[in-house]
Amino acid sequence: MKTYAITGSATGIGAEVKKRIAECGDKIITVDIKAADIIADLSTPEGREIAIEAIHKEAPDGLDGFIPCAGLGPQVPDTALVISVNYFGAKVLTEGLKALLVKKKGTVVMVVSNSASFPGLNPDLIKFMLEDNDEEAACKLVKTIDGATAYAASKQALTRWMRRQTPGWAGEGVRMNAIAPGATMTPLLQEGLEHPVFGEGIRSFTVPTGDFGTPEQIASVILFLLSEQASFCCGSVFFVDGGTDALLRPDEF
Repeated sequence: MKTYAITGSATGIGAEVKKRIAECGDKIITVDIKAADIIADLSTPEGREIAIEAIHKEAPDGLDGFIPCAGLGPQVPDTALVISVNYFGAKVLTEGLKALLVKKKGTVVMVVSNSASFPGLNPDLIKFMLEDNDEEAACKLVKTIDGATAYAASKQALTRWMRRQTPGWAGEGVRMNAIAPGATMTPLLQEGLEHPVFGEGIRSFTVPTGDFGTPEQIASVILFLLSEQASFCCGSVFFVDGGTDALLRPDEF
C-alpha cells in the first residue's frame, strides 16, 4: 500500500484525486479547511506548520506522492489570499514534506494553470515570490492588482519554482511535475462564472475541443504523473486545457 498526501481535497479536482487513490486501496492523507483528515488554513504560516507536522505524524515512513491542489481563483476579493494559498502554501508544504518524499523516492504533482504562461505579468510581484521569498511584500503589492493577474502570477511563480527545484530534487530521487489545467468545471470555476466581472471573461475563453474540462479528466493525468508509467517525466508542465494554450501560443512550447 502506498501513501499519498493532498491539499484541497474537499471539492473539485482534489476530491476526485482523493477518490481515485482511495479506490486503488492506497492511503491518502487529506488537508483542507473543511472535510479533511487535517484541517488547516494554508494562507497562514501557522496553518502550513499544522499541516506539515500532522502529515509527518501520519506518514512517518515517508510519502509516495504529494499533490498540493489547494488553490483560490481570481474572483476572490482579497488578492493577497490568492498569493498566500496558491504560491506560498503550495511551496512551503512541498518543502516541508521533502524529507518524507525522499524516504520513498516519491513524486510531486503541482496543480498550476494554463494561465501560468500568460505574458505581461507584474515582474515585481513574481520577484517577491520567486526570488525574494517575501510573502509580506508580495501580499502588499498584489492588493493593487486585479484578481486575474494575481491568480496567473501565483501559478507562474509556482511553475517556475518547480522547474528550478527539479534537478536537485531528482538527484535525491524525487520527481516533480506540474499539471496546467484549463477551465475545469469545479466549484471554483462556478464561482468565477457567477462573478459579475470575471464570468463574462471565462465564458469568452476559447476551448478548441468545445467545452470546459471535468475533474475526472484532470485527475486522470495527475494519477498518470504519480505512477511508474511516468517515471521519465521530470520537470514537465502538462497542459490539460482542451487546446487553449496551443491556440494562444502556437509557436511556444
